Amino acid sequence: MKQSGLWQLMGFAVTSLGGTILHFLYEWLGKAAWIAPFSGVNESTWEHMKLLFWPMFIFALVQSLFFKDRADFWCVKLKAVLLGLALIPTLFYTYNGVVGKSPDWLNIAIFFVCAAIAYLGEARWFREDKTACKHPKLAVAAFCSLAALFMLFTFFAPKLGIFQDPLTGAYGI
Repeated sequence: MKQSGLWQLMGFAVTSLGGTILHFLYEWLGKAAWIAPFSGVNESTWEHMKLLFWPMFIFALVQSLFFKDRADFWCVKLKAVLLGLALIPTLFYTYNGVVGKSPDWLNIAIFFVCAAIAYLGEARWFREDKTACKHPKLAVAAFCSLAALFMLFTFFAPKLGIFQDPLTGAYGI
């Protein structure tokens, strides 16, 4: 199946909606521990990165069923996810470093902009068909490693600024 921009548009919609729901799901479910690894448990930058990762990863799992003929599928998807994940702290900390504390609407906009750029990058990489993907299983392993880190750091967050909730000063749950 040939890659088209429609897939990226659907992915952006799924990621935007999914990330928005995941932002509130932990609270909505009474702070249930079983949902914590997948949803935002506080307002830290790391938790906002999680809101991008899970919908993109789940969408990639579904999409992979339709793209079995693309040897570069998982490498392109990984590049797109890593781009989105890198942009969240980059944009957030750059803006806050220059201007100061950002308003909530801007933090929300950063999430959507990062998702959009990730899917635009993905569309380009699929279209160019130049991604060297010699080891797609390593890309899948990288996805699984990221998933494990998002789960682990929900409960055992390192004492680093990216993991600290700016509202409460807490780390993880």
